[in-house]
Amino acid sequence: MAIGTYTELQAAVANWLARDDLTSRVPEFIVLAEAKFNRVLLHPKMEARTNLTVDTNDASPEFLDLPADFQTMRSARLSGVTGKPRLAFLTQTQTDDYRYSIGNVSGQPGYFSIVGEQIELAMTPNEDFVVEVVYRRNIPALDSNSTNWLLTLAPDLYLYGTLLEASPYIGHDERLPVWGSAVATVIGQLNTHGERQSFNSGPSTISLPGCTP
Repeated sequence: MAIGTYTELQAAVANWLARDDLTSRVPEFIVLAEAKFNRVLLHPKMEARTNLTVDTNDASPEFLDLPADFQTMRSARLSGVTGKPRLAFLTQTQTDDYRYSIGNVSGQPGYFSIVGEQIELAMTPNEDFVVEVVYRRNIPALDSNSTNWLLTLAPDLYLYGTLLEASPYIGHDERLPVWGSAVATVIGQLNTHGERQSFNSGPSTISLPGCTP
């Protein structure tokens, strides 16, 4: 049978387990599998771009809320500024030291750090800048989507991952190495696929001053 939707995945898992009494549990196994995928999968389709807008009327305009599906930052730029200058990353300690060194002044930010679920800009913005961020995001959860890009690309990963999470619950400990190996294999294949998609688009050329490319 096809495994292209959340409903079809649940049916496939029940078939592979040969159990018809786990209907209420299968969604839980899928959630656990997705949590693992989010921790170990690295693929370009997990990247997204969005704009965050500074509000200088806010009491702390240097703090902006990150997207709800945010995992890690790839880059941040000031999109409304000529040249879209990239913001450099600082740790929170480095940001504190920077603020101490420049004093209580505001202007065009040149740095950012991550504080919980927010991005902190430094220096404090003096106007309503637009910050373009490219970030690694969580995989869209199937319990709130009928399908997603990962299920379309790798239904085998979802199937094996869900079976792996189900095995301890139903006492099939002997199947853990089988499903664990299958999950690791597909994760490795997807990460390699992602690397090729990102870096093997074509030959790279670099132009140097005074040289003809």
